[in-house]
Amino acid sequence: MRKKVLTAWLLVLCMCVGALAGCGTKKENETESQVQSETLAESAENTDQSADTEAPADSDSAEGESEEVSESLAVPSEVINIGAMKGPTAMGMAQLLDDANYNVSIVASPDEIVPMIVQGKVDIAAVPANLASTLYQKTEQQVTVLAINTLGVLYIVENGETITSVEDLKGKTIYASGKGATPEYALNSVLKAHGIDPEADVTIEYKSEHAEVVSALLADRTAVGLLPQPFVTTALMKNENLRVALDLNELWESGSSDGSRLVTGVVIAKNEYLSEHKADVEAFLQAYEQSVDFVNEDIEAAAKIIGAHDIVAEEVAKKAIPQCSIVFIDGDEMKTMLSGYLNTLFEQNPQIIGGQIPDDAFYYQR
Repeated sequence: MRKKVLTAWLLVLCMCVGALAGCGTKKENETESQVQSETLAESAENTDQSADTEAPADSDSAEGESEEVSESLAVPSEVINIGAMKGPTAMGMAQLLDDANYNVSIVASPDEIVPMIVQGKVDIAAVPANLASTLYQKTEQQVTVLAINTLGVLYIVENGETITSVEDLKGKTIYASGKGATPEYALNSVLKAHGIDPEADVTIEYKSEHAEVVSALLADRTAVGLLPQPFVTTALMKNENLRVALDLNELWESGSSDGSRLVTGVVIAKNEYLSEHKADVEAFLQAYEQSVDFVNEDIEAAAKIIGAHDIVAEEVAKKAIPQCSIVFIDGDEMKTMLSGYLNTLFEQNPQIIGGQIPDDAFYYQR
């Protein structure tokens, strides 16, 4: 049985890596890191590193503030091993990164985090929503989704000021990355929900990397692009003519009648760990919820921690956090939002969520 489950875990990696939202390819991650580093280098000389009196400027003070807040959090009985990917799904964990109760490993892509789960190196992981569903199906229901940690991070960007509503997309060329993955299905769903035929009313051209989308926009001022955060922020910091025209979060919500939301990332736990350490999982969830609040409320301090752990460059994080849809949503609200989203993906490509809709056991009830 153990060999059977392990084999199923390993199969997940082959089936999932090319079908994830907002993660891109390894090459895309390298491109984003390069852009972020260049942006930080260009801006560092002119950046005021000071914060207001409630958020001290030096790193020791920022760490001290984080530790002071952490003292009030629930404490697990033993160190919890956590895995997360660079970008918004890890940014919400900022307050836990220097907490001795949590050993957080940050990786660049799904092909790194799946083996960590398979080999038992992590007990809890922040992963793309569709990957969580696929893991659930391919491992005989051996994972449980604890909470939604990131809503949509996709935005329509243009080189100009012609797009003010979704109706303005008719007749446009939309450059995007993520062909055959969740960005494609999210875009198609949003367009259809607003009466736009993705095949007849617009022309969608898919690129292999986010950077290629930006290049296409700069070359064709009549076109628009679909990009994820925080790459949107890095692109805007380097190209002042680009602007965010539409938020796919808002478009999804306005076109939805089932309470679903555009969900990018979730937090999952291995069921074996969950059954043996439920109190520790509860401690983690309490600490994680407070960390998410911290990131959204004290952007300066959070960005400093995020940059120090090489998740996203500090200057990029400062500007990107408000648009990264970092949340903590659990319970029935999580189930409604996530199940509707997965159903939308299933209707377009069942295999992207593991071949079938997860049953109720997939959703953790506190």
